[in-house]
Amino acid sequence: MHEQQTSEGGLLFDFILSFPFLLAILLYIGAGLVSNRSPHLQKWPAWRYVFWTIGVLCAGVAVIGPLADQARIDFRAHMMGHLLLGMLAPLLLVLAAPMTLLLRTLPVSAAKKISVFLRGSYVRLISHPITASILNIGGLWVLYTTDLYHIMHNSLWIHVLVHLHVFLAGYLFTMAMIYTDPVAHRYSYLYRAIVFIIALAGHGILSKYLYASPPEGVSQNQAEAGSMLMYYGGDAIDAVLIFILCLQWYKAAQPNKRLAASQ
Repeated sequence: MHEQQTSEGGLLFDFILSFPFLLAILLYIGAGLVSNRSPHLQKWPAWRYVFWTIGVLCAGVAVIGPLADQARIDFRAHMMGHLLLGMLAPLLLVLAAPMTLLLRTLPVSAAKKISVFLRGSYVRLISHPITASILNIGGLWVLYTTDLYHIMHNSLWIHVLVHLHVFLAGYLFTMAMIYTDPVAHRYSYLYRAIVFIIALAGHGILSKYLYASPPEGVSQNQAEAGSMLMYYGGDAIDAVLIFILCLQWYKAAQPNKRLAASQ
């Protein structure tokens, strides 16, 4: 009887927790429909709706449902959640360009206020490629090489804050590497590529460290499987990010090539 009540309570908690994710999908679709009413703007691409929806679902699966429950006791499931929440979901959401859609949807006065905020010193600081890399990769080092990993499984609020940080830091890092939304300052492709390579090295070294020295309470078998998932799964997502960065770099160089050819 007690187990049934616990199960029902867990289902109710998951149901309540799913509302923000559902709301995010509905708000994005609604904003796109409102934006499409303007005769002066191009239709918002359908693929961006798809990326946003899948990205939100990836984040939701990482914190709600069977995978999230298993992640509390299985390091492999935890690492799968990390890939979904901190890497794949941010990549898909950044490609959906939510801030651009917001600026298209809001009245001019409100859009100007948002633009001023985006150009502010705070946004410029946290969106700097180095800052974003430290928050993202540095945060993972703190999580897995201190007692934080163990503590978060014994405190609901710390658990929530850690997952929120993993997602937001992953989003900031992705946003700082590939520009799909307005940013305070655009750093060169070479600069971002160098920072990206260093960040990739930090992520790869951490996964190898976890293979040999897992967090407290994690068995060696789970540590090896989880760290390999982190290494190869992270590389797969990063490969997509590298491709997009190089494609943007290539497209940005094309006008210069045509200009040089005409001279």
